[in-house]
Order: sequence, then C-alpha cells, then structure tokens
Amino acid sequence: MNATPDPAFADAAVVVVNYGSSALLAEHLTRLTRNAPGLVTVVVDNPTTSAERSSLQSLATAEGWYLVEPPTNLGFGAGVNAGIELAVESGATRFVILNPDAELLPPAAASLFAACSADPAALVAPRILRPDGSLWFGGSDLYLDDGRIRSRRRRLADVPLDRIEPWLTGACLAVDLTLWRRIGGFSDEYFLYWEDVDLSHKVVSVGGRLLVLDEVTAVHAEGGTQAAGQTASGQAKSDLYYYYNIRNRLVFAALHLSETDEAAWRRATAAVSREVLLQGGRRQFVTRPSILWTAVRAIRDGRRLAARIRSGRSPRG
Repeated sequence: MNATPDPAFADAAVVVVNYGSSALLAEHLTRLTRNAPGLVTVVVDNPTTSAERSSLQSLATAEGWYLVEPPTNLGFGAGVNAGIELAVESGATRFVILNPDAELLPPAAASLFAACSADPAALVAPRILRPDGSLWFGGSDLYLDDGRIRSRRRRLADVPLDRIEPWLTGACLAVDLTLWRRIGGFSDEYFLYWEDVDLSHKVVSVGGRLLVLDEVTAVHAEGGTQAAGQTASGQAKSDLYYYYNIRNRLVFAALHLSETDEAAWRRATAAVSREVLLQGGRRQFVTRPSILWTAVRAIRDGRRLAARIRSGRSPRG
C-alpha cells in the first residue's frame, strides 16, 4: 500500500464494475493492484445483496480501493462511466476497464497504459485468453450487411473491408481521458453487451483508432459474474447473455445504421439469434428449452426499443 509509486502507473486507474463478484475481485484484481504501486483502483458495485456489499466494502477498505455504491443496478456501461468520473477526480487521465472475471497482471497493464500515452487517440485492448489457454479475443469484426460478429482471424475474404467494422471487447480496454471525453463514454441504451461495439464505433467515427496489442495478454473466464465462468469454448451461457446480445444488436442498428442496412439486419434477426444461442451448444435446446423464449423476448424488446429510437432520429440512407 505504501510502496513507492511506479511511474508506469502515474495518473492511471483501473475501473471495475462489480455485480455479486467480490470473491472474484479478491482473487483476480488484487494480483494487479497489490503489485502496481500508484495505480488508482475504482470499483463500482451494482447492488445484489447486503452481504455482498458488506463484503466488498471490507475488501475495498483493506485494499485501498475507491468504491462507488449506486442504489440501483446501472448496468455495465453506465457503471464504467461513473467509475471513470471518480477516477478523474482522483487525478487519473489513463484508464483500464476490466471485468471482475478477467485477470490482468501488472506488466500487461503497464503496456496498455503505455500504449495510451503513445497514442492518446487509440482505444487499446490486449489479446485475451480463456483459463484453458485458448484464444477468447484477438480482435472482432462486425459485418454491416447482416449484423453478424466474427473473430478477426476468421474474417471473410469475399466481404469488402468497408462492410466490416472492427471492434474491441469491453472485458479489458485501455483509453486516454482525451479520447474518452471526445466520444462521451459508454452509451446508456445497452445495459449489458454491445456497449463495447458501440464504443468502438464511436471511436472510429471521431477519427480514433482501435489497437489490439497481440504481445500483451489477459485471461478471462467469460460469464464469471453471472455463473461459474467459461473456462473453455463451447460452454452454455447465461440467459442474460443471450437476451442482451440478441436485443442490443437491434438497438445498435437503430442508433447507427442507415435505414437500408437496418432493414437488412432486421431480416437476418432470426438466423443471427439462432447463431447466438448455438454459441452455447445444441444440447441446451433439450436441457434448457426456456432459452428459446429468452430469444423471443429479446427480439420483441429489441424491435420495440429500436422503433422508439428510430422515431426520434432523422432518416438516413
């Protein structure tokens, strides 16, 4: 706690949004913060139970972390926005956004902060592995023709590059304050999922860059804040994952696409939603038939929200 500040972490902060995950923070986040002297740490606690909040308060006090305690669940993006505002008040101008179920060690964090200093107009991410060592994220692409998402390494060669929009995952991101202010932080329409696609879109729209540091790695047990976490590919995912990924695809389209492209995305909704569900394997359709209703609700709610967004915007395309 009283170690001499490391210049690599001067004016730097890590911001984490917690949701019932104090045990994960004690396991993962402490490995960074205890070994990065000078790093400001801000945890935003979206409330679950009184016992969880009390546990997190004790952990934050013991570790010297700042704690934001909203009375209601802000979701991921709005929670990050609140955490970064407190980090700014504490003197930080460079930020790493980190999931509770992700582990980032000090040398990797220092590399992310250094990249922000070298290129303040860049949104920066590391390569992210699952606990089994398989690649979870190495860059992702959004296909503008239908709203499908594929990894960068599986980019389709027959699709024009101007119809592919790269994006960076919010599981581990680094950003400079100047760029953060230019893009206005995370949009609050999403609650969970797709807010990082939206953020990446906004970065590019203001002339910024998206940068993946392939030599820098983090580890992520996807979904650890909602269940046991995904230690390998092909495992079943939570209802929240399915619901918000299906719903928010339609929200993004209404916010950012031309009318022509948005209509194409709507036509592809059933097929893309099925592909989202299949990320958790076919067995789920037998063991968890309720996920089909989750997808139906997501499509219904996404269409309703998209219609409200469209009614308040000027037609494009």
